[in-house]
Amino acid sequence: MATITKRRWTTSKGEEREAWTLAYTDRAGKRHKEQFPKKREAEARRVEVEGQISTGAFRAEAATKTVKDAIDAYIVHLEKRHGRGEQVTTMYLRNTKGQLRTHVETEIGDTRLAELTARAVTDLVDRLKDNGVGLPTVRRVIGALSRTLQFAVGQDLVAANVAKGVRVVGKRGEGSEKVVPPSKAVLAKIIKAAAEYMPDPPRGFGPEAEARFRKRAAEANDYALRIKFAAATGLRASEQWALRWRHLDLSGRSVTVETRLDAFGEFDTTKSGAGRRTVPLSQALTDELVARRKSSKFSGDDDFVFPDSNGGFTRHTQFMSRRFKPIIEKAKVPATGWHALRHFAVSTWIEAGLQPKAVQTLAGHATFQITMSRYGHMFPAEDHGAAMDKIASQLYAV
Repeated sequence: MATITKRRWTTSKGEEREAWTLAYTDRAGKRHKEQFPKKREAEARRVEVEGQISTGAFRAEAATKTVKDAIDAYIVHLEKRHGRGEQVTTMYLRNTKGQLRTHVETEIGDTRLAELTARAVTDLVDRLKDNGVGLPTVRRVIGALSRTLQFAVGQDLVAANVAKGVRVVGKRGEGSEKVVPPSKAVLAKIIKAAAEYMPDPPRGFGPEAEARFRKRAAEANDYALRIKFAAATGLRASEQWALRWRHLDLSGRSVTVETRLDAFGEFDTTKSGAGRRTVPLSQALTDELVARRKSSKFSGDDDFVFPDSNGGFTRHTQFMSRRFKPIIEKAKVPATGWHALRHFAVSTWIEAGLQPKAVQTLAGHATFQITMSRYGHMFPAEDHGAAMDKIASQLYAV
């Protein structure tokens, strides 16, 4: 039972003051008091509190803690998990911090958790769109907010996650993840350019030094193999650069994917449980890998399959700017990103007749929905047309 009483007092300056005090007891038997300047405000709060207590939704701290407080607590939680190596990578931690600090805290950071509603989250979505934030980013921001509030629920800071279920809707086709892979002709040009690629020697090299440089560069040139591997296996760059020779079964013609490498040089398990998978290799690709291992200085089981010049892991941003981009320019093909090679691999699996579920498994997608949202348009429509023809022939048979 909540009660409201009028309180009067005199200030140190002799001025008369009055306020309305709301007193109530929560389900745990703890007594609470809140003060309001006007009786109608106290009455409104009394109705709210009694409703929350009766339904078990009352959280005392929700009235004082803000969205910023919840963000601070969630980031501390992620930092602790990161320090313990509990599936929070440096990349994930930085991205989540940026999303919450930049887009959430600046907009609704001062909002009390008790006053945060689904409508407020929807309004946040609209403001972000109005500010020119892209649809994929808005979705990631709301996802980060939802995870923050879910953590706050677990900490008894708030009773419900009001961001859960809030949809970020764009125009028809906006934010579509359907992909168009490079053609076989384009890929052939890229592979040819990679095989012939020779980096420029450093300035000041004399003829002999330049000859030695070109000899070493030619021996180290595995760029065509890297591209063929990505275009055949569909591995993400983070997965391919993390591969060690022990992950390859060259006699059984397969590669086991179980680790990934982020932009900060940290190794972790794959993106999801579905990311841990075994992908078959063609005989032609296997033969090239066998030959490469025999000629490589880094051929031990724990050595990287695609190392840098010193045997360390490949730094993706450096590789892209120093090697892959010049190769694309040499090939004289439209701008092509590394991830397009993964799309190419998936397109060839579909062309070869693999069923959608098999494609999901080989690609390492966490859900069937991801596979179909990105590649569903590639599955042969003529099969569907043939099925409809068969149905029609039976339906309209005379």
